[in-house]
Amino acid sequence: MRCSLSVPHAGYSPSKREECGVFGVYGHPEAAKLAYFGLYALQHRGQESAGITSSDGCQIYDYKHMGLVYEVFKEETLKGLKGDLAIGHVRYSTTGASRLANAQPFVVLHKGEYYCVAHNGNLVNATALRRELEREGTIFQSTMDTEVIVHLLARNLGLGLEEALARALGRVQGAYSIILCTRDKLIGTRDPRGFRPLCLGELNGAYVLSSETCALDLIEATYIRDVEPGEIVIIDKNGLRSFKPFAPVRPAHCIFEFIYFARPDSLIFGQNVYAFRKRLGHLMARENRLQADLVMPFPDSGNYAALGFAEESRIPLEMGVIRNHYVGRTFIQPSQTMRDFGVRIKLNPVRQILKDKRVIIVEDSIIRGTTTRTRIKTLREAGAREVHMVVSCPPHKHPCPYGIDFSTKGELIAAQHTVEEIRDFIGLDSLSYLSLEGLLQGAQAPMDDHPYCLACFTGQYPVTFTEEFRKDCFERT
Repeated sequence: MRCSLSVPHAGYSPSKREECGVFGVYGHPEAAKLAYFGLYALQHRGQESAGITSSDGCQIYDYKHMGLVYEVFKEETLKGLKGDLAIGHVRYSTTGASRLANAQPFVVLHKGEYYCVAHNGNLVNATALRRELEREGTIFQSTMDTEVIVHLLARNLGLGLEEALARALGRVQGAYSIILCTRDKLIGTRDPRGFRPLCLGELNGAYVLSSETCALDLIEATYIRDVEPGEIVIIDKNGLRSFKPFAPVRPAHCIFEFIYFARPDSLIFGQNVYAFRKRLGHLMARENRLQADLVMPFPDSGNYAALGFAEESRIPLEMGVIRNHYVGRTFIQPSQTMRDFGVRIKLNPVRQILKDKRVIIVEDSIIRGTTTRTRIKTLREAGAREVHMVVSCPPHKHPCPYGIDFSTKGELIAAQHTVEEIRDFIGLDSLSYLSLEGLLQGAQAPMDDHPYCLACFTGQYPVTFTEEFRKDCFERT
């Protein structure tokens, strides 16, 4: 008997969501153009808005708008972004609504100096800090948690930029990879646990900072190293220097970056994403000895785990659905209505491959379940005889406060239902998730001493937060 599940209402839109891309260049005559191409490579990390801020050492030039990178920036726009220093940002809303006032980089003028900030992450104490600052007379221009960092920075600038940065970042809690610039300095920093990736590269004597190495590849920059957790890197006419103002803590790299968000050609947290996902596929096949006629992914994020599953199981890999590449990724659309529309136009089944076949779908995750349910219905209508699914991570049972688009339990189907109930709701013959042990084996890390945040699977949060934050973010449905 098929069970009935409660799923997120189609009109529901959570207020705290995230995945952004940041990029910076220092010391290149075409800094803004390089930032444009860098953001183009990072487009998968945010599709709501894009912005670039540049400096020629005297003046700051800034342009941002809602939309994709190629829609926002034209040749003439980039020509107006002068100078050999530039930072850029692609945004998927974290705190605050999807509107132009919240687009980044965030630019302020304080005592004659500009401070421009691009932020990827989510601060768990931003609301409390904002209230404190407002009580003391601070006026906010946006609803972004990024602006909290800017105000904290401004309050300490009398102590010098380095000390001001250390003190401002010492007040915030949560996840942040930040690129910041003044008229003549480029700065990059990560939170002490290193939730989000940030790397350092070099191009013909210029320095480059980026969320992922795929952006370095596009502009033919050389990867140097990751910006380390808790490190502040400052680049100016004297070169590069760094310091670590915070006591070392155990890293908590977001493992969902590997599973879903990062591009497969990127190197993050010291590992190649493609190889990581393929290992997960091998491990899923070892944990689930299924019989079928073909293995297939839902393109594109399931592709590489599917390769590994097919290799290990020796079941042929087929592309049973074809993706329309002119449609954005459904998971990071700004509303459920758009998400459902995207599902209908994004993937089309190849009926000749699927008809009367036993099919194993390799999927990277199931968050809400509504997207997957629609896709499976399409496969049944195309003639698939059996449809099994294996998922390359454990069930998402706990909300993420550190900057991923599932911040409330009401959004997580596995938080409220068993695997069997999810299977029946989606319309599968069988459903299996990779074990937590298998996930860490794929990460080549031991169970008891690994550098990853697994809170969305285990509920063990590496950075604590207030009960008020928990109620606001976790208990809404």
